[in-house]
Amino acid sequence: MATLQAATTSTGAIVSDAQAVRQLCENHCFGTLNWEVDEDRELIIWGYDDFEVYEAHEDGLPNYDGGIVTHEFLRQLAGYIDGDEELDIQTAGYTKCRFPVLANRYVVRDGEVLYANLSGLGPIDE
Repeated sequence: MATLQAATTSTGAIVSDAQAVRQLCENHCFGTLNWEVDEDRELIIWGYDDFEVYEAHEDGLPNYDGGIVTHEFLRQLAGYIDGDEELDIQTAGYTKCRFPVLANRYVVRDGEVLYANLSGLGPIDE
């Protein structure tokens, strides 16, 4: 069985309420990914893992029984993204030296979440 190697990175986005976003992030688990809201209220996410979000138990461990809540988390986060700001989260992954098997992109704007991935193969227009 091949081991998935993935990396996630994001642009920074200014949030309207840094403390609320910190609390939102602390209530969720991002696997081995890192997140930070700095003194300028800029949120960034990065690390060597797939971008999957789980709710956290009181002890900080992921609640796997609740399933992946990435979309719900991002919808909540979208309410805190300032005006023209945009948080662009991208993940790319592969197994050994093969073709990419994972590519996800989330774009979070004020009140909006967009998603793209590698799914689907269809004919091109002539």
